[in-house]
Amino acid sequence: MGRYPCAMRIIRDYTYVDKSDRGASVAIGNFDGVHIGHLSVIDIARREAAKSGAPLGIMTFEPHPREYFAPKAPPFRLMGSEARAHRLEKLGVERLYELNFNAALSVLSPREFAQNVITRGLGLTHVVIGEDFCFGKGRAGNADDLKRYGQEMGFGVTIAKLVKGNSGEVSSTAIRRALSDGRPREAAAMLGHWHRIEGLVLGGEQRGRELGFPTANMSIAGLHRPKFGVYAVLVDVLTGPYAGHYHGAASLGVRPMFNGDEPNLETFLFDFTGDIYGADLSIALVEYLRPEETFDSLEAFIAQMQADCSRARQILEAL
Repeated sequence: MGRYPCAMRIIRDYTYVDKSDRGASVAIGNFDGVHIGHLSVIDIARREAAKSGAPLGIMTFEPHPREYFAPKAPPFRLMGSEARAHRLEKLGVERLYELNFNAALSVLSPREFAQNVITRGLGLTHVVIGEDFCFGKGRAGNADDLKRYGQEMGFGVTIAKLVKGNSGEVSSTAIRRALSDGRPREAAAMLGHWHRIEGLVLGGEQRGRELGFPTANMSIAGLHRPKFGVYAVLVDVLTGPYAGHYHGAASLGVRPMFNGDEPNLETFLFDFTGDIYGADLSIALVEYLRPEETFDSLEAFIAQMQADCSRARQILEAL
């Protein structure tokens, strides 16, 4: 999908809202991954916005309510808030209501949420939700409840049907499962785009450079962990003098060859020389090549990396 021209504004507090940020037509949800099911909901909100001349908006929550209620649970997010915002802006979203999910918001009843947040706080003209939408304290409100509140309080409500793909219902859960199984192309079919990991290039131990494979190291803290191993990847350098598009191979995991313990993503860019420390990168997982392994010698390890890069080149050149 092409880029829509817009300057997206981010609003985090529904109690202090500029007049120009009120009255939007919004899709509501967590939008983790911004998959094809989310796109269908956003497109309905876009059509409603066009009818009334309202801004197109998204209402979501930060932190994710699941993180708020279970902060010690394993990481599950497909993308961080910044990556989600980047993706939504590319889709032409003009107002991102990234509401602070805190104690005060979490205890609102369904009616209070509709009245205090949607009506009084943001003055929304139309909201679009999935048919499985739940809201309010204890997830006590459902899509039909919101439609009833809309009729009472003066905002339109559209309930969007769930989107199905070749393998069944499209959901963030199904996408996580595909990534956990090492099936990034299946995940991409549900996402409508490659699954990407975005972040800063961090300083590392430079072992890759010593072996002839300098890598860009990135943290995956807070994100769902795809199957550990080696991938063929597409690389977008988003900032700095080397901004552009590249092909590469990446190792995702704990580096068992070097007794690592904290999972990260290490990406080798093909045919590239330059310093990209501190740059923002977006790494798209295209194909899973093999699991993490240990080798009897550095020579065997280097030979395997050469084979991985050769195979990744063939895969990426065929896209």
